[in-house]
Amino acid sequence: MSSARRLPPVRSLAVAGALGASALLLTACSNADTNRSSVAEAAQTESPSTTATDTQSPSSTGSASASMNEDKTERKGLVSAAKVTWDKAADTAVKEVPEGKLVDLELKRTDADATASPSGSPTGSASPSMPNPAPSEGAPEWEAKVAQPDGTLHRIDIDAANGKVFRTMVDPDQDPDDKTQITEWLDKAKQTPEQAVKAATEKAKGTVTHVELGDNDNQQVVWDVDVVDKENWNKTSVEVDAANGKVLGQKVDKD
Repeated sequence: MSSARRLPPVRSLAVAGALGASALLLTACSNADTNRSSVAEAAQTESPSTTATDTQSPSSTGSASASMNEDKTERKGLVSAAKVTWDKAADTAVKEVPEGKLVDLELKRTDADATASPSGSPTGSASPSMPNPAPSEGAPEWEAKVAQPDGTLHRIDIDAANGKVFRTMVDPDQDPDDKTQITEWLDKAKQTPEQAVKAATEKAKGTVTHVELGDNDNQQVVWDVDVVDKENWNKTSVEVDAANGKVLGQKVDKD
């Protein structure tokens, strides 16, 4: 599956085991010669069971830990904590912008700057509006980007636990070319986000965590939809033609 061009952002027991083994060796070396033979016998006696344990581990404890790596654990925690579905978040975001159209929506962790005072915004940047208290840092949120007819992007942050908007702001970094690109994408996108998600979830069952409009390497305007399978916590990225709704490809991220 070709990668889509994305919108610009709106802006450690192994050591202990080794030390333990070293301590045992030092103790063995300090024992009398009569004790060394018993240590050797004990080591020979324990070797078979140790080998057997190592042989069994890939099918038991080893496979279990490998199946839930850091990324999967993060997905599980994020999806499980989010109570607001993508479609409800999308509806809420679009209502914040007159004549707005959704172009990006992502489930993510709330940044540390979510509670920053608007007065602390960098000089020349758009000060955000904060109509509701922000969730705590690390809590799930939906970050949406909604475009006006002229291509101006608005960022809408929504608490994924209660569905309330806690921050809105106009993208301060857009230039005229950026706005033109957005309007061109929207003009070519005959499929709504809802239609794109329907097509994607017919191919990959699970929870939608990201929907984004962009173009691929073939200059086709596409919707990229990320779907997380709650049985194994793999993420499947599905590319949907934004003009006709056909699925162009999909990629499963098992890491």
